[in-house]
Amino acid sequence: MIQQFIFYLFSAMAIATAAMVIISKSPVRAALFLVVTFIASAGLWILLQAEFLGLVLILVYVGAVMTLFLFVVMMLDMDGIELRSGFVQYLPFALIVLSVMLAFIILAVWHTSFGLGHANPSKETAAYNNIALLGSVLYTQYAYPFVLAGALLLLAIIAAISLTFRGTRNAKKQRVEWQVSVRAQDRLYKTSMKNEKRL
Repeated sequence: MIQQFIFYLFSAMAIATAAMVIISKSPVRAALFLVVTFIASAGLWILLQAEFLGLVLILVYVGAVMTLFLFVVMMLDMDGIELRSGFVQYLPFALIVLSVMLAFIILAVWHTSFGLGHANPSKETAAYNNIALLGSVLYTQYAYPFVLAGALLLLAIIAAISLTFRGTRNAKKQRVEWQVSVRAQDRLYKTSMKNEKRL
């Protein structure tokens, strides 16, 4: 009974805060709502006995990614910028994507736990280690998709750097060929000047 209450509490919190991420006008508030969404999702993972995934979600996404994102948003001072100027223009396309995603989600969970109840995880002993099971499945059965996902992320990083890099401006560089080709007589220039008489 208490597990179902916690499940519905975290689920309602995740849905509400995810909606507020989209509805909120301020990017800072949207990022804060996204942090709460991650925390609620981590609670659901822990409830399903996937403690490692829940802790990684809190430590990596909430503790590192969203903190960096909040710093960037607050440094750019985007709090007063109206970001929903073209919201109505893209509303039909967003509704189509939403309906397709809802259809996929309903088809995915219809045969397992669709309805008021949720799938209860099997009871395991205290020596149960889901990290070892996750690693054994990830690096054996899903080794190629895991490596492919890493390569795609690396490619995305390289593409983002190449798209945003505009070259160095006013950068002082050391020219070795100029230093080697310097002659001693060119480094000192002597000139003769007439003496001026003091008044």
